[in-house]
Amino acid sequence: MQDPQPVMLAAKDLLAHAMTPVYRVINGLLVVGVFMVVGFWLSGNGTNAGPFDLARILVPDEARHMVWSNGFGMLEQYKAANEDSNQAASTEIASVIYGKSNAASVGLNAAKHQTVALLMPSVAQLQVKSISHLADRIPTSKMDPQALDGNLMGSIQNQRAVADFFEKKYSLDRAKIEEYVSNTILIAKEVNIDPVLLLAVISVESNFNPNTKSHAGAEGLMQVMTSVHKDKYALYGGTAEAVKPEVNIRVGAYILKYLIATAGSLRNGLKYYVGAANAEDDGGYADKVIAERNRLISLCQIRSTNRLTLNGKDLRS
Repeated sequence: MQDPQPVMLAAKDLLAHAMTPVYRVINGLLVVGVFMVVGFWLSGNGTNAGPFDLARILVPDEARHMVWSNGFGMLEQYKAANEDSNQAASTEIASVIYGKSNAASVGLNAAKHQTVALLMPSVAQLQVKSISHLADRIPTSKMDPQALDGNLMGSIQNQRAVADFFEKKYSLDRAKIEEYVSNTILIAKEVNIDPVLLLAVISVESNFNPNTKSHAGAEGLMQVMTSVHKDKYALYGGTAEAVKPEVNIRVGAYILKYLIATAGSLRNGLKYYVGAANAEDDGGYADKVIAERNRLISLCQIRSTNRLTLNGKDLRS
């Protein structure tokens, strides 16, 4: 009798050889299925039926928004910050290192922690003392979450969209509005407050005109009461520097953060900021600022969630 062992091995080899195409088809279907589920998941609400519902069940909808608004936003920021790295001062996008510093620190010389992409990177080279030694005394736990940075302005595309909005709204010089937007983003990181909120306050207070002065004595982009806050301007050489954007925004941002933390909410903080702390209402000031802030947030969210570009070409809209 023949040894059955070689016969069994031969049969197994033959079966494995015959099943190879089947395995390949199954593997291929699995790969296609995974790609389809991921594709439906990322593509969003489509028809609200079938595969879209399956994709939402498999992965929460919040995660999809995180991928689009954060993951790919960071990718765009990284590419934007590096694509023109070989160009000189004419470059439109750059990264600067930013971090907290003490009272003696100047500009960004002591910066360590964060990378910030700016429309106008030259503002980071301004020799201006930090106000973080005052702002850091205000616990984040006392701040209304609405007043904290949502990182919408971390995207160069969003910065450009906001600059476009204000340039058209107030017929501003393009270089000036990019300077103000870039300064606001840097200072917001320094003070730990939402840059979109600061931009909304500047818009309502001064229409981005740094030379605006009220009858009560409020000056600059943030319309800070110079006579009331002499002690803070002393850090920057005195009240003669009050109208300089890089000084005025710093002092105004710190005051606003302090008032929000003291008043217990964003709305009440804005009421205090406009000087209506003891009045029944603020004349609609908080509503104006919040409405402007919401317009900017909407503008940034539309670009973050509905637009993804690669080498200048739209991938999703």
